Amino acid sequence: MSNSYLSGIKKMESSRTNFHGKRLWLPVLLASLGAAAHAEIELPAVTVTANKQAQSLEAVAAGVSVFAGDDLEAAGIDSLEGVARMTPGFTFQASGQSGLQPPVMRGLTANIMGFSSSVALVVDGVPTLRGQGFDDNLLGIERVEVLRGPQSTLYGRNAEAGVVGIVTRKPGNDSYAVVSAEAGSRDKRVLRFDASHALVKDSLYLGVAGEYFEQDGFIDNTFKGRKEDGRERHNGRLALRWTPDERTDATLRYARRDYRDAGSLWGAVMAPRGTVRSGTDSWNDSTAHTVSLDVSHDLAPGLRLRSITASNEFIDRILQDIDFMPADVLHVSRDHHFRTLSQEFRLDGRFGQTQWLAGFYADRDDHDLSFGQKIPLGSTTTSATQKGSSTAFFTHWNIPLADRWTVTAGGRIERDEVRFALAGGREQSREWTRFSPKLALQYQWQQDAQVYASVADGFRAGGFNAFAPEAYRRYQPERVRSFELGAKGRLLDRRLRYGASVYLMDVQDMQVQQIGLPGQMFLTNAASARPVGVEAELQYLLGSGWQIQAALGLNRTRFREFRDGANDWKGNHNPLASDATGHLGVRYDAPQGWYAQAHLNGASKIYLDAANKYGRAGYGVIDLMAGRTFGHTELSAYVHNAGNRKYDTIGFLNGTTTIYSPPREVGLRLTHRL
Repeated sequence: MSNSYLSGIKKMESSRTNFHGKRLWLPVLLASLGAAAHAEIELPAVTVTANKQAQSLEAVAAGVSVFAGDDLEAAGIDSLEGVARMTPGFTFQASGQSGLQPPVMRGLTANIMGFSSSVALVVDGVPTLRGQGFDDNLLGIERVEVLRGPQSTLYGRNAEAGVVGIVTRKPGNDSYAVVSAEAGSRDKRVLRFDASHALVKDSLYLGVAGEYFEQDGFIDNTFKGRKEDGRERHNGRLALRWTPDERTDATLRYARRDYRDAGSLWGAVMAPRGTVRSGTDSWNDSTAHTVSLDVSHDLAPGLRLRSITASNEFIDRILQDIDFMPADVLHVSRDHHFRTLSQEFRLDGRFGQTQWLAGFYADRDDHDLSFGQKIPLGSTTTSATQKGSSTAFFTHWNIPLADRWTVTAGGRIERDEVRFALAGGREQSREWTRFSPKLALQYQWQQDAQVYASVADGFRAGGFNAFAPEAYRRYQPERVRSFELGAKGRLLDRRLRYGASVYLMDVQDMQVQQIGLPGQMFLTNAASARPVGVEAELQYLLGSGWQIQAALGLNRTRFREFRDGANDWKGNHNPLASDATGHLGVRYDAPQGWYAQAHLNGASKIYLDAANKYGRAGYGVIDLMAGRTFGHTELSAYVHNAGNRKYDTIGFLNGTTTIYSPPREVGLRLTHRL
């Protein structure tokens, strides 16, 4: 950290109502509990906007994990994958390709070729609703909120399992600047910066952040005598904020991510690990960029109007060898261009102690899709267009019933349309109208302790399998109803924060990813399931500089019904969903300015297919980090995957391909704060 543990505690106590800068949810491995706790040290109150309104963390009747941007930076976490490791019940499907990381939450998955997700990524109000582009480098962020359980009432389609919300830092009058340089294994080179400054005091402010990342690969191409999987990223954010008066706040934002990688982390199942003999150059040349205008205006005391207008694009371009041999016999390529324009209006206010929100949302998708495949008999390229639109009205209410009881109620009515056409073919269309309600009851049985019960509906949009045989062209929306019981609060003089929940979900028309020929993936609706699970997390300040955090997610998702032709997969695991995920750790901040931390992250076995034939074994990975601060400068050293644990995904592309897990990595990071 940039300061000692004791100075960090002083900062927390002096700014308890301000979320930014607090040391919350630091990732750590449980190594020692032998320290005396100090009663004057406590975890501060936390304010979140997971329900699109400012609320205390304990007031949200759902499982929510919150991570401050400063804490993620201090812990060396610069990706959503690092956030997921600390969140119960949240993982990513391994793809081996940058910019493509489909999320998995509470046993529900995202599908690579379905262009839809069970979890929404929302960055400053701008949604990403598919696995393509579901990524963020955590530059210049204020906090990350992970909201688990169906959130279709507020966020619409493809938020049936949860929402990952990222709030970036708003520039203001106070100047801010931090720059870091990093060097590590495989010639890793990273430069990151984040800065903001007032151009006109009390009126106009500018914030900029950027990252350059480059690292050599670890997969040996024995045919060409080189590493095959180097990584290169260029990322940036810009925010121009204008506050012409006390009632109006407008921010224009631009964000861009460039992936300029070599091959995917793939190899042949039967080849020696980490080697290929490829004569085909593989590459990933993908780009994401977002432009948004976020304007809020106080119409009256306690009544605010907010508008978010956005353009969100992701260009997914790859060419990947899949025979891994000198002759170019098999390869696949993609050239997809996803474009979404969205507009949301929200009006929120208060009636006494009641918080309410009403809103309108609309978006329009315009996707150009191209999939190429080289086979021994020749090459084929299939092009298609997929267009869509969505309109919705929603409302959300938090109503105190008595001193200790609160009810949360909301609903969303949404109409979705999808239109699809192969190049030169006839356009096909489908549409749905869906009402998604939510109801929760919360009881505050102590000042810092609450219990809640909720029922909520969620859905994932249906659509078209663009590159599948005609018999598998269409698939239906997936529908979820979730029941949840939970408890959360603070104990032990507010030095321990906890959250726990149990849930049961009923899933109908379950979308399941199927793999036919190598490179050919499509969705079917042949399944129903009833996921059931338990989640728990805690953070504890032991005193004398020690902190501990733990998170555990248990989930059982099995097909209740699933017939695929002559096959009956009843009772099998839902592909890609772990039965267990866990995080456990400790951090020590010494008064002299040095610190050390370690954390253990793990997940149980997953399967890749409905037959449960291929998969990835369970694993546990240890990450270590230590450092020291010298005034405004910090020097740290880290070891990722200290045990060099291998957790490869074996049998991808219908049993032909292994997705390699990354090896041990060591590095140094130098950070300076102005």
